[in-house]
Amino acid sequence: MTDSGTRQGGRADPRSRGLALAVLCAATLMIILDGTVVTVALPSIQRDLGFAPASLTWVLNAYMIAFGGLLLLAGRLGDLIGRSRVFLAGLAVFTLASLACGLAGSPEFLIAARFVQGAGAALVSAVSLGMITGLYTEARERGRAIAAYSFTGAAGASVGLVLGGILTQAASWHWIFFINLPAGVAAALAGLRVLPAEPGAGLRAGADALGAVLVTGGLMAGVYALVGTAQHGWLSAPALGFGALAVLLLAAFVLRQARAARPLLRLGILSSRTVSGANLAQGLVIAAAFGFQVLIVLYMQRVLGYSPAAAGLGLLPTAVVIGMVSLGLSARLAVRFGPRNVLLAGLLLVAAALALLAGIPVHGSYAAHLLPAMLVFGAGGGLTLPALAMLGMSAATPADAGIVSGLFNTTQQVGAALGVALLSTLAAARSAHLAATTGRPAAVTAAALTGGYRLAFVVGAGLAAGALVVALTVLRPACAGRARAGQAPAADPRAASERVPASCG
Repeated sequence: MTDSGTRQGGRADPRSRGLALAVLCAATLMIILDGTVVTVALPSIQRDLGFAPASLTWVLNAYMIAFGGLLLLAGRLGDLIGRSRVFLAGLAVFTLASLACGLAGSPEFLIAARFVQGAGAALVSAVSLGMITGLYTEARERGRAIAAYSFTGAAGASVGLVLGGILTQAASWHWIFFINLPAGVAAALAGLRVLPAEPGAGLRAGADALGAVLVTGGLMAGVYALVGTAQHGWLSAPALGFGALAVLLLAAFVLRQARAARPLLRLGILSSRTVSGANLAQGLVIAAAFGFQVLIVLYMQRVLGYSPAAAGLGLLPTAVVIGMVSLGLSARLAVRFGPRNVLLAGLLLVAAALALLAGIPVHGSYAAHLLPAMLVFGAGGGLTLPALAMLGMSAATPADAGIVSGLFNTTQQVGAALGVALLSTLAAARSAHLAATTGRPAAVTAAALTGGYRLAFVVGAGLAAGALVVALTVLRPACAGRARAGQAPAADPRAASERVPASCG
């Protein structure tokens, strides 16, 4: 099933590990692209398939609910049956579901196919970071590998907006899904040869079926509550009802894990200040980052008059800077100064960039008012994302790297859904209020929209500042020092807490 050079995971030769990393990053890029590439094609999909306006958002929501809801379960499955098996199964599901999406002839079929596509994406994403930490055990090499993985995710979100516009205009919306077929097949064939063989601990080592049902149901209900706020409102019966259901199910899951003989998630992982702090900080800054991405594109289109493709291209400087910083600097800085200090610097830059955007004018200039903030944001993102991943995976052992990776990705998806829902809703409400108080020509509409975006960027800066406070107070320097040491994961899962200093947990 795998190339012999990768069977020993972290002890494989550099070329074999490099090829395995390339496969993991390529699959991640494909999945991140698919999360945004659909956005600019929604009007074409609505026209061709006859979507009602109220149901069109389910093309996005069905994917996000399955993706966010299944990540934790998928990560644990990777620990039990083998992370490479789960990864390859996820690639197969995602690729076949992409074919079904492209062939869809009705709204119902497309929504169902998107749900299955999200499930495949969860299987792939949940285990990828855990596989990387298994392949790279030396601190500097692991830092570079995680930086490459983090850059892939950040760049994919921006490139997806551009690619979606180009494919939709040059061919049709069907091709935003068909393009996944050759990429998925190539990644799967390469993965069969180069990914490490990981048999897993076996289902008997942690097959907590009830826990799996509780956490999957709770996460799906929570994501549904968040993504539905744009349509129903924050205080609507669906939002409050599904939000309450999510809290109850997740609380029941925690109680179940505390009592289960073979828990799905060791609660000791969450007792690590490094892991819990990194996940909390990530949720806040990702909420700010995804809100930034959506709102800045809307500002360029609705206020400055850019086309969808031009607005997507306008985001590319951010992705380029993230790549330059994450691939060129972040790993070296993390080894020298520690991931925590790198994270603090990155979060400060992200908050500063969003604060700059809080002053955007109605008749703004891209070069004067957007590009400087985008470059600062890119530098902050290039420092923040790899540092968060290093800290978030610091308590992982070979036995539970999948579940820790799934937890980290779950926090990311929930943070993204929260950020888009919160900042978009705030911007829309503020714009509606400003328009209602003036009610004059179209130029006032642009002013009202800009006022809404300003408020959202202020709140986004507050979220990034909140992540900075978490990093300062929860992630203590001793925690970062141990993470910097780059110790190889312990073979005994019970030893995870011993590898984290007392001040961390």
